[in-house]
Amino acid sequence: MSDPFSDKKARASAWFRTLRDDIVSAFHALEDSRSSGPLSDAPAGRMEVSTTRRASDDGSDAGGGEMSVMRAGRVFEKVGVNISTVHGTLGERAQAAMAARKGIPGMAEDPRFWASGISLVAHMQNPHVPAVHMNTRMFWTPHAWWFGGGSDLNPAIEYDEDTEHFHTVQKDALDPHGADHYPRFKAWADEYFFITHRNRPRGVGGVFMDDHCTDDWEADFALTQDMGRAFLPAFVPLVERRRVQDWSEEDKHKQLVHRGLYAEYNLVYDRGTKFGLETGHDANAVLMSLPPLAKWV
Repeated sequence: MSDPFSDKKARASAWFRTLRDDIVSAFHALEDSRSSGPLSDAPAGRMEVSTTRRASDDGSDAGGGEMSVMRAGRVFEKVGVNISTVHGTLGERAQAAMAARKGIPGMAEDPRFWASGISLVAHMQNPHVPAVHMNTRMFWTPHAWWFGGGSDLNPAIEYDEDTEHFHTVQKDALDPHGADHYPRFKAWADEYFFITHRNRPRGVGGVFMDDHCTDDWEADFALTQDMGRAFLPAFVPLVERRRVQDWSEEDKHKQLVHRGLYAEYNLVYDRGTKFGLETGHDANAVLMSLPPLAKWV
């Protein structure tokens, strides 16, 4: 039986790869410029690319992706930009991790799925440069499809002007799609990226959506693309502004303690982490978001 969604799936998967390539190129350019701190004269970092596979229960092809990771660069202490396109069938626990909605239409009778997306987390050398997260994705089942994703800023040392810039770029990208999108997606990010057991947010927020389906695939795909395109102009100017600042041991301590919050959130609450592990995707790729070093006090 032919899949009437095959073209849309291919377009979405190709777009996530293009966005990955653009981001990696921009991050390499940041590494090529000089920064402050003990690694300012070190060789520029580069992404190491490896193939990832999803493990299916019966050993059949279930898709996979590419994991691009840079460690110990001048600017980035650890950054990963992953893409994947996976498919197969979902058990009950994986269905629960797949979407925010209560129950996915038709999954009990036909548990097939297809998913593609990009996921990025950057942990920085300079404590004045904020950590950041971004992902966009598309899910398909025989009875439903939707988009999700967003980006949020996670500074250890907060600067109001950085937060304002990050949010302004997001708002400008979303406003052409509807005036209600930015305030709604901002509020969703504030709620989603909240560490309940610490009673505090993970960072200074951003935008987030899930289960986004207006029944107009082209419009929803265009919205998702603009969310992805907004990432570099929202984040790169902050890196360029802060990477030249000197930092102290106290600054580094603050950064490492803040990273502990990031690790706690991703291991306890993050739905993408749960979905990746429940569906048999490469564990190293799923846990790429964890920082290389962190502290708890």
